[in-house]
Order: sequence, then C-alpha cells, then structure tokens
Amino acid sequence: MKIDTELYQDSLKRLPDAGQRILAHQKDDLIVVYQAYKHGIADFAVANQYLGGPDFSYSRMSWIKPGFLWMMYRCGWAEKENQERVLALWIQKSDFENILEQAVLSSFNSLYHESHEQWKSDLATKEVRLQWDPDHNPYGNKLQRRAIQIGLKGEALAGFGKKQIRLIEDVTGFVKEQKVLLDDGHINHLAIPVETVFDSKNQQLKDKIGVE
Repeated sequence: MKIDTELYQDSLKRLPDAGQRILAHQKDDLIVVYQAYKHGIADFAVANQYLGGPDFSYSRMSWIKPGFLWMMYRCGWAEKENQERVLALWIQKSDFENILEQAVLSSFNSLYHESHEQWKSDLATKEVRLQWDPDHNPYGNKLQRRAIQIGLKGEALAGFGKKQIRLIEDVTGFVKEQKVLLDDGHINHLAIPVETVFDSKNQQLKDKIGVE
C-alpha cells in the first residue's frame, strides 16, 4: 500500500477537532479520495485503473470522500452490502481543486449563496455537489469537526473516472485489519492513513465552499 499510516491516537494530537475541514492523505501534487464499491466494480477498477465495466454506472451520481474515517463510517468498515471493497483513488491536487470549483453546496446557506434562486439554479445545472457532514471517530460517534463529501455526475464524473485518476489502490485488506483491532478493543494500536488539511491558496474558492 502506497499510503503512509500512523496510529489513530497520534493523529488526534495533530488534526483540528472542529470546523469544516478537508482532511486527506497527500503526497507532493497528489491527493487521495475514497469510495466503497461492490466486488464487480472494484475488481474492474483495480485491474484497469479507471472506473467502468458492466457494474459501474456513469448515469448516476457517485460520491467520493477524502476523509478515511468518514469513509469508514459510511461503509461500515467495508461490511455494508455493496460496499465491501474500499478503493483509494489518487488524483492530482489541481484536478481536485478544479472539481471543488465546479461544486455547488447540496443545501442552501445564505453565507455561501447570493440567493435561494441562484442556489436552485446552480443545483439544477452543475454536475458537482458538495456536502458537509459531521465527521466520525472510529466507533462511528459524531465529532464537532465536519467532513466533506463530493458528488459527481455527467461529464464531471466521466472526466474523474476515466481521465483524472492516477492510481487506484484496493485498501480493503488494511481496512479489515484495523476493524479487527477495533473490535478487539485495541484502539491504541489502530492505524489510519496520515492525513493533513488540504489548504487551497484560492481564498475565493474556500469562501465559496465554506472551508473554515
């Protein structure tokens, strides 16, 4: 696995515990986002290094998450039906930022939208949605910090799935190993990917999507 890891307990000393933050594993000009799929989709993606095959649909919205523990909460540590395989999708930070620039928040907020009408118009026409939700600890308990997830459809999803991904890694084995530690009460030995705050230099973009 190309992803560097650290003890969960060590991550608590570094990461912010509140605010709307984009936490992600980052190396040089690359950033990792996660998705959980059923076996057919995951097998094709790992073998071909792009999203596709008979089981993957480009006609629906697909949600990606840069936060590892947020992904674990959503997929139940790879134990939910049709989410048994967790993939780490490496993309360039410039592509990730371009995706964010296309995004519209999934819920209206007067802090980030000029009007309710403008928000509804953007929601109807843009192909990228952005949502802030409570982040979770390894046990699935809510935190004060909020995590981001990004929904892609149409040309935005096609560009991401077929062109922007630089590497697809199956990290399911790592996920299952950590779940055993968690279930056995060994939280002090639990490892997670090393994550840092993704901090864009584009202040206008940060204001638009609500990064704190």
